[in-house]
Amino acid sequence: MLCIYLTAVAVCLGQTIRVDATPNHAVNTFVPTEALGAGIDRINTAATDKLFTEPVMKQVLSAGWQTVSYRQNTELFVEAWHWNPQGTWSDPSGKGYFVGNPKPGDFVRHSFGYFLPHRGFTRNDGTDANGYSRITDGDEKTYWKSNPYLSKAYTGEDDSNYPQWVVLDLAGSHEINAIRISWGEPYARRYLVQYWTGEDPIKQPTAGTWVTFQGGNVNSGRGGVATLTLASAPMPVRYLRVWMTESSNTCDDHGSSDRRNCVGFAIREIYLGTISADGKFYDLVRHTADPDQTTTYCSSVDPWHEPQDINDKRDQVGFDLFYTSGYTRGLPAVVPIALIYGTPEDSANQIAYLKARGYPISYVEMGEEADGQYMLPEDYGALYVQWATALHKVDPALKIGGPVFQGVNRDIQVWPDAQGQTSWLGRFVTYLKAHNRLQDLAFLSFEHYPLEPCKIQWSNLYDEPTLISHIMQVWRDDGVPPNVPMLITELNITWNAGESSVDAFGALWLADFTGAFFTAGGSGMYYFHYLPMGVHPGCGSSMGTFGMFTTDSNFHIEQYTSQYFASQLITQEWAQPGTSVHKVFPATSDITDPAGHILVTAYALFRPDGQWALMLINKDQLNSHQARIVFQDANTARHFVGAIDRITFGSEQYQWHPSLTGGSADPDGPASKSEIKANAGTTYILPKASITVLRGRLATD
Repeated sequence: MLCIYLTAVAVCLGQTIRVDATPNHAVNTFVPTEALGAGIDRINTAATDKLFTEPVMKQVLSAGWQTVSYRQNTELFVEAWHWNPQGTWSDPSGKGYFVGNPKPGDFVRHSFGYFLPHRGFTRNDGTDANGYSRITDGDEKTYWKSNPYLSKAYTGEDDSNYPQWVVLDLAGSHEINAIRISWGEPYARRYLVQYWTGEDPIKQPTAGTWVTFQGGNVNSGRGGVATLTLASAPMPVRYLRVWMTESSNTCDDHGSSDRRNCVGFAIREIYLGTISADGKFYDLVRHTADPDQTTTYCSSVDPWHEPQDINDKRDQVGFDLFYTSGYTRGLPAVVPIALIYGTPEDSANQIAYLKARGYPISYVEMGEEADGQYMLPEDYGALYVQWATALHKVDPALKIGGPVFQGVNRDIQVWPDAQGQTSWLGRFVTYLKAHNRLQDLAFLSFEHYPLEPCKIQWSNLYDEPTLISHIMQVWRDDGVPPNVPMLITELNITWNAGESSVDAFGALWLADFTGAFFTAGGSGMYYFHYLPMGVHPGCGSSMGTFGMFTTDSNFHIEQYTSQYFASQLITQEWAQPGTSVHKVFPATSDITDPAGHILVTAYALFRPDGQWALMLINKDQLNSHQARIVFQDANTARHFVGAIDRITFGSEQYQWHPSLTGGSADPDGPASKSEIKANAGTTYILPKASITVLRGRLATD
């Protein structure tokens, strides 16, 4: 294509946006009140009363997002969640497993997580540097214990079907030939001690193999302190795994009155190093009750805890406040239950409570980011089935789903099973089918954070349509049935906010993602984060925010960010607010740069009011573009005609100015609005780095 650049306006021969408007060629439909949402996450407790006020809420609601997704953060931090502070402990002395009261009582304004004292993670993709593992904490009075709901007593299957494991990372290759395990109760009767042949078994689980040490196969473990000579001579090892398949089913120090205390596996401390000919052990593990300990990972954690384990610094907003504040607009909301670190009885009571209050529920998410907790899919499946049974006793029509994946761009891989299968989702779907429970997957939910922090370039804007359509096809290829809707219940550019979130880039990305998601067949999206968080340091101390506002230290809104204006264009200009069905039609663009990147993407809606709305994203940050627009209906080319609404937001309406302490926008919107008299010959100018919505009717001929 020949392009001539005249005063920053690129004039290219044949620049055309084409919409396939053939009535039966619609690729998707959605209802704004059900599909255009935003997420409310855990917040600092001190912020709750400041954010749940009428002035703040009025500003937030003006962005136009509709339904809300309640985000659960406790499971990311390996915490149990008391969604209702009123409830019952399993141990009459006031500790153990907590079950919230299903009967409404006092208004629930706040709810908190509780750290788990039998944790086996030094860190994972949620905890980062918060907390530590009990396996290398240097205290043999503490211990890691696996989740009792993965034992035969609850799954009804042999423990070997759900092996429990711990992995030690020595941070570098070290010569070892011996291990000393101080077992807790219950201990492993059968277990393997293995080393990894690849680079990283957690982040690259298919790029290596677990190999059992010559002396690492134990078939009759007796608990206590077990010292094993693993090899005849020291050998280089970085990662080591203990793989447990048969439990002693003896009771831990919480007593025998609760069978959950007497199933699974427990380890007090692991020592790793070398052993001399005379039996002297040389340990090279760093034992400390601190994140600087030798890193350990684990398969699961027992959700047993005590009142003193409360983390009241961060607030999972109480459900009564969440539903009555006005943020949900009275619409059904996506709510989570605590599956990874909870109990089925507690989750069932949570749903019973919400129903007793008359709070509407659209979907129930089962747990949070199981992949980030490094769960094997069969373990998640076993919990999913138990929780599904409990929840459907409360409400058989409840729509439950998951697995609430982290934001990824590729299929999630895990260590191969006996059949060599490595796809996490593929194996989860297989598990549900094998247990005749696929019908319990009413929706698939995942998060979307496609770009890696500190590596974002302007050219990443070109990638979003392919990234989102690709990962959705991956999930289908993994076996998710075509009739199971896909929800993205949390999304933004990247998982660590920076300037890209608040400058014009953030607005263009959000609009492009939204159009691409619905064109690819998505059912519901939830922008993150709905509540103002203020500008704060992100990647490399770049100042940004997950959200639509800058605030002062008391969370009073000061300015709108670029994603606020993009949100308005999506929810109020492109889509028609309300409860009516919108039809999504495919659109293509031939506007490219010399490298073949599509510079202008287009997303077409046929709205309930009979108008066509075309959202156009010009990703060229230096040049405007002119384009003709053609609606192809069967063999007829149609065009906008008459009065056409034109709404534009981009770098001409908004400029972010960073500073070391925050930043501000000037100009700070609003979007430019005008009316165009259109006909078949109209050429539309798309300003540089902009989102433009064109809305109107087509000529009948």
